[in-house]
Amino acid sequence: MSKPSNLVIVESPSKAKTIGKYLGPDYTVKASMGHLRDLPKSTMGVDLEGDFDPHYIPVRGKEDLIRELKNAAAQVDTVYLATDPDREGEAISWHLKELLNLPDSKAHRVTFNEITQKVVRESIERPRDIDYDLVDAQQARRILDRIVGYQLSPLLWKKVRRGLSAGRVQSVATRLVVDRENEIRAFIPREYWSLDVQLDRVGKPGSFLAHYWGEGKKRELENEAQTQAIIDDVTGKEFTVTNVKKAEKKRSAAPPFTTSTLQQEASRKLGFTPKRTMAVAQQLYEGVDVEGEGTLGLITYMRTDSLRLSDEAMAAAADFIRHRYGDPYYYGKFHTFKTKSNAQDAHEAIRPTHVELDPERIQGSLNKDQYRLYKLIWSRFLASQMANAVYDTVSIDTQCEGHTFRSSHQSMRFPGFIAVYEEGRDEETEAVGAALPDLQVGDKAMPVKFTKEQHFTQPPARYTEATLVKAMEEKGVGRPSTYAATISTIQDRDYVVKQDKRLAPTALGEVVTGLMLERFNDIVDVDFTANMESQLDEVEAGKRNWKELLGQFYGGFKQELQDAETALEGVRLKVPDEPTEEICELCGRNMVIKMGRFGKFLACPGFPECKNAKPLVERMPGRCPKCGSGMLKRKSKRGYAFYACERGMECGFMSWDVPTAEDCPKCGFTLFKKSGKGRMKPFCINETCENFLPEDKRGYYKKKTTESVPGEPEGEIVQEEKKTAKKTAAKKTTAKKTAAKKTTTKKSAAKKKEADA
Repeated sequence: MSKPSNLVIVESPSKAKTIGKYLGPDYTVKASMGHLRDLPKSTMGVDLEGDFDPHYIPVRGKEDLIRELKNAAAQVDTVYLATDPDREGEAISWHLKELLNLPDSKAHRVTFNEITQKVVRESIERPRDIDYDLVDAQQARRILDRIVGYQLSPLLWKKVRRGLSAGRVQSVATRLVVDRENEIRAFIPREYWSLDVQLDRVGKPGSFLAHYWGEGKKRELENEAQTQAIIDDVTGKEFTVTNVKKAEKKRSAAPPFTTSTLQQEASRKLGFTPKRTMAVAQQLYEGVDVEGEGTLGLITYMRTDSLRLSDEAMAAAADFIRHRYGDPYYYGKFHTFKTKSNAQDAHEAIRPTHVELDPERIQGSLNKDQYRLYKLIWSRFLASQMANAVYDTVSIDTQCEGHTFRSSHQSMRFPGFIAVYEEGRDEETEAVGAALPDLQVGDKAMPVKFTKEQHFTQPPARYTEATLVKAMEEKGVGRPSTYAATISTIQDRDYVVKQDKRLAPTALGEVVTGLMLERFNDIVDVDFTANMESQLDEVEAGKRNWKELLGQFYGGFKQELQDAETALEGVRLKVPDEPTEEICELCGRNMVIKMGRFGKFLACPGFPECKNAKPLVERMPGRCPKCGSGMLKRKSKRGYAFYACERGMECGFMSWDVPTAEDCPKCGFTLFKKSGKGRMKPFCINETCENFLPEDKRGYYKKKTTESVPGEPEGEIVQEEKKTAKKTAAKKTTAKKTAAKKTTTKKSAAKKKEADA
C-alpha cells in the first residue's frame, strides 16, 4: 500500500478523526492541539521601541508534536492547513507554515464552515493562500493585549495586590458590572399605584377585570390619595363600554443563532455558562459518532456574528417543515435576516448541518449537554424558517366619570413557529389577560370590587452572564470568540462573583476599576474599546496597517503608564475587607474576609490586638446525618471540595456528596446528591432507611478502594500519611548517607595526617 501523499493539519484530535474518515487513505490527518508557536510567557516578546516586531518561540512542552508534524510534512507532497475559519485559526495556520518551513507551493489553506463529507471534500478541492490580513489582525490583537496585560499587571501588583491582571477587554467587562452596581446603589425608588376594578355586566351574564388607564390620555397614579380619589368618583356608578378594538397580531420567529445569542439563550434556558456553551458547541462542530451515520459534524462553525443562511440549508428546512408539520407551517419562502452592519459575515449563522437529524433521533448518540444544546440550535434554526404565529387580540375601554379603564386579552389562533421553539426573555413579559365576555360599545357594567396596590420602581437588575454578553455585543466590546473567555477570566480573578445567578463586583474589582478609571481611562472606556475593535476589523479588511495601529495606541498608553507610576509612588491601595456575620469567639467582633497567599480566610478586624483567624467555610443546607449539627463545605489540601459536620473531628462525619435542603420523606434525614454540574437527583444515605441508595447505584466511577481515590477526604488523609511516611524514610536515608560520608571523610583525613607524619 502506497504512503499518503497529503497531510491535513487541524487543531483538535476529534476534528482530525472526523475529517480523516471523509478523506480516505491518501490523506493523513493530524492535530496541532492549538498553537504551536507563540510569544514567550516570561518576557514581553515584542519590540516596543522599534517596529513592534514580535518574537515567536515554539510552545514549551510541544517539542515532540512539532517534530512529529515536521516528519509528516517532509514525507508528503501537499500540506493542507485546515485550522478554524477565523482570525485565530488563520494565525495558527501561518505559524504552522513558518514552523514547519513549508514553501508556498506546498502549503494550502482550507476552511470548513461545517464538517460534513460534502463540504470537506469541496474545500480540499478549492484551497487558497493564507490570508495575511487576517493574520495581521490577530497579531495586532495579540500584541495589544500583551502590551496592556504585561505593563499594567505589574503596576496592579505593586499598588493593590500580587497576582492581579488587567486586560483590554476584561477591564471593560469588569467596569460594566461595577457601573451597574453603582447605578443600583444610587437608585432612588419612586412610588406609584395600580388600580383594578371588577365589573359585572348590567342585564347580561359575565364579569371582567379592568385596569385604570387615565383621563383622555394615559396617567400614572403617584400616591394613595390620587388612587382613592378615583375610587370615590366611580364607586356605585355605572360604567359604559366606549371602545372595542379587535385585531390580528402576527409574531415572527427569532433569527438563527449567532455566538452571542447562543450563549444568552443557553444561559436562560439551560443554565449553561458561556464557557460551557462554547465547549459543548465545539464538540458538536468537530464531530460526534452518530449511530447508523458514522462520525458527523452536527452544527456549523460556532464563532460567528452573521445571520446569513445558505440557500441549500433553507431549502432543506423547507422540505422538512412541509413533510413533518404541513404546508401552513412553512414561511412560504426563504426567510432571510439582516446582519448588523459591523458583523463579520465570513460564516453562516449557527445551524445544524443536517436538519433531518432531529434531536430525538440522535439522542442516544449524544451526552446530556450535547443533546440539550443541539436541540436548542436545531429548534431555533427550524423555527426561523416557519410561519408566523397568529394571535387574536381584543382591547376594551370602559368609562365612568371621565376615568378610562382598559381590559385586554390575546389568544393564539395559529402557533406557527411556536410549535417548535419560543425565544427566552431576560425580563418578564406582559400578561395576556383573562378571557373577556363578548362586549359591544354602549354595554353597561357596575363596579363590584376595587383593588388598589402600592408599587415602587425597581433599580436596574444586576447582569447575568447572558445579559452581560448581550451588553458586550451591543457596545462592541470584544468579539464572538472572546465573550466566554472574558466572563470566565473576571470571575477567576475575583473581580466579579456570581450571587443568585447574577454578577456582582467584589471589593477588589471596584478598587481595580477605580484605579483604571483614574489613571487609564482609555483602557476601560467602552467607546474607546469598541473603536479599537473597529480598527482591528479594518486591519482584517486590508484597510489599515497593523503596526501603525499599534504605534498609535502605544504612544498614549506609554505616557499614561509613566504618569501613573509617578502619581502613585509610595501609594498602596487598600481593598476593603468584606464583613461577615461570623462572630470572633475571642473578642466578639464580626469577623471579616481577608485575602492571603493561599486564598481567602476569616480574620478578626481587631488585629493586632486580636489575632484570631480561621479558614473560610461555606455553610450548607441540611443537617449532619451522624449528630444533627450543621454542614459546612470545606476544601482539602489538593483543592477538592468535601462536606463535613461543623463539629469537625468531634463528630467525624464527612462526605464527597452534597447535602441538600430536602429531607427524606421516610426517615427525615437530609438528602444528599452527587456533586457535579447539572441537576442531580437527591438520594438518602441513611443505611437503615428503606429509601437508602447504595454507593454503587449513585452514578460514581467505579473505585477499587476508598483509600486510593484522590480528592475524597478519607482517601486524601491516607494519601497524605503515605507521603509523610515516604518523606520521613527519605530523610532518614539522606541522614545515613550524610553520616557515612562524614565518617569516610574523617578516616581519609586521619590517614593523610598519618602519612604526612
